[in-house]
Amino acid sequence: MNKPLKFEVIKKCSQTKARLGKIKTLHNEFETPVFMPVGTNATVKSMNEKELKEIGANIILSNTYHLHLRPGDEIVKKAGGLHEFMHWDRSILTDSGGFQVFSLGDLRKIKEEGVYFSSHLDGSKHFMGPEESIAVQNNLGSDIMMSFDECAPYPATYEYIRDSYKRTSRWAKRGKDANKNPETQALFGIIQGGMFEDLRYESANELVEMDFDGYSIGGLSVGEPKELMYEVLDYTVDIIPSEKPRYLMGVGSPDDLFEGVIRGVDMFDCVLPTRIARNGTAMTSNGKVVVRNATYAEDFTPLDHECDCYVCKNYSRAYIRHLVKANEILGARLITYHNLYFLLRMMEKIRQSIRDGRLLEYKKEFFAKYYGV
Repeated sequence: MNKPLKFEVIKKCSQTKARLGKIKTLHNEFETPVFMPVGTNATVKSMNEKELKEIGANIILSNTYHLHLRPGDEIVKKAGGLHEFMHWDRSILTDSGGFQVFSLGDLRKIKEEGVYFSSHLDGSKHFMGPEESIAVQNNLGSDIMMSFDECAPYPATYEYIRDSYKRTSRWAKRGKDANKNPETQALFGIIQGGMFEDLRYESANELVEMDFDGYSIGGLSVGEPKELMYEVLDYTVDIIPSEKPRYLMGVGSPDDLFEGVIRGVDMFDCVLPTRIARNGTAMTSNGKVVVRNATYAEDFTPLDHECDCYVCKNYSRAYIRHLVKANEILGARLITYHNLYFLLRMMEKIRQSIRDGRLLEYKKEFFAKYYGV
């Protein structure tokens, strides 16, 4: 391979901007649109490598900020990189740490050189700039890295967003220049610009000129109305070169995945399916089921009557509710397994519907059952 990432569009949807694609990294290849389970601390919570492969995961996301603080990216490097460290031989994407650093609020200070922050773990003082973020990701050895960016809050003024996105562009250039492994690790630029169309265009155009391996759409799903997020997606996607993969960060509800795909997005990630699983909520073909509720105490049917995952074949709602109420680890494990399987199968069906030319029909069918609309 001459490049660390190859992307090709296999088929375009005649009804929408959606496209069926294929990404190839040094570790594997997989079709898009794709949902990436989140493994913040080098583990998808409660799931092991064998189970992730069983449910069809081909790429997972890990977190630069958290792994830098614990166990330390130098330790991961000594272990042979993330793939060896966590026993995962398929693709890994690492975020830049930007979102986590900027979510620290009063614990961080933004400067031109980077961000000074206090660890959420022990209060120790740290600094991370674009060069440091890339150096950490180089140590982690992920297949796809993210540029260090400022994830601006919503709402924010035009002036704030303008200054913020321009700094993100400068950081993107510095990070690209600092990448020591351009032949083995792909690097994505992150488009910012808030909810302002002209600033989104400026941000995207500046990053496209730098010729990244792919482009992420940042600064969305940060509290804005969904209609506004979709509006921003509509025009932002059009600026990204069609031959490069497009990644919408932090989105994982079924409606947002469908809407993102329809607007031409290829990659998604979110903690949603694993987080709600730990709270006792399952995603099913007929919508969410809060298994911990008393109504399921004597319900001996599967989580989802239409699901063929290992959990639905072998365990009842009553049993899983018992585990959740008893704070047994297995309860969270079983719902997590099912929720990830559910979303990965949904994405598989979305890809097939693009292939068959019936994406909008599948969306209508799915929404009627899941959301009752």
